Amino acid sequence: MLIVKLPEIPLSEVTPKKDYEAFMSRRKFLRGAALAGAAALGAERVAEMVAPGTYAFADTALKTVPSPLTTTGEQLTSLQDVTHFNNFYEFGVDKSDPAKNAGGLPTRPWAVKITGKVKKPLSFDIDTLLNLKPLEDRVYRHRCVEAWSMVIPWVGYSLSELINKCEPLPSAKFIQFVSYFNPKVEKWAGEATIDWPYVEGLRMDEAMNPLTLLTFGLYGEALPNQNGAPVRVVVPWKYGYKSAKSIVEIKFVGDMPRTTWNTMAPDEYGFYSNVNPNVDHPRWSQKTERRIGLPFYEQRRDTLMFNGYGDFVASMYKGMDLARWH
Repeated sequence: MLIVKLPEIPLSEVTPKKDYEAFMSRRKFLRGAALAGAAALGAERVAEMVAPGTYAFADTALKTVPSPLTTTGEQLTSLQDVTHFNNFYEFGVDKSDPAKNAGGLPTRPWAVKITGKVKKPLSFDIDTLLNLKPLEDRVYRHRCVEAWSMVIPWVGYSLSELINKCEPLPSAKFIQFVSYFNPKVEKWAGEATIDWPYVEGLRMDEAMNPLTLLTFGLYGEALPNQNGAPVRVVVPWKYGYKSAKSIVEIKFVGDMPRTTWNTMAPDEYGFYSNVNPNVDHPRWSQKTERRIGLPFYEQRRDTLMFNGYGDFVASMYKGMDLARWH
């Protein structure tokens, strides 16, 4: 298998200096704590020796190439905020809980099953997925339904590259993503009244859109556990909960699949969940958003239709009532 190796971009060039220094300090701490077990477990396992309650971040740099599908001219959200202000209810319902609790997520070995309407069922281990295509750096806006947003430098490649390898049948019109769930690992899942495992879905043309990213990292490193390690999707024109984390199965189906939030509260969370300032959540307005990490007086800004990606995606919804199909 061809693995493209290009010169690594130093983290100091893409990360605010204070965050980079703090990150390197955490690395040194974790390496020191893991040293005693390194000989027995091997170097590959050292990065996983993160005790519950500590910063969960894989110590693995990713080789990347630049991508034209990237957002420019916006200040990146700091590594600290990106990795410590998260929704990942399997590890707790507070924004700070996943960074404290996700250290036990077992990211190796890891496989993603391909099922449903494909020529034949498949299974890809995580390293095969990593080497399927050269990884790209992409800066995307990330918009959460609770009216907050971030600008994150993700690492991955278009999901369409994997879909083409799966050879879906013509009858496959939608894709459903199934997230990892193990109540012995995700002990905090009971805090949210959710029917686990978490599931999400996209229409096939949405999944094939070049912006839809099969994602393995951020800020040039492998995904932190709390951000959906080891593989997730990022769909930048939709609200954040559409971007399923820690994926273990991708199902190709003929009909619109069940999704977690649409099943739990269909009046609040639609299947499409496109960012739309003209459709309010029943309990709050979506007309503005708060950019995490900026000074308070700079945080509030207008919400952009399709999160600002309308030129790439609006044509997929031509003729649809976007208030009804929210």
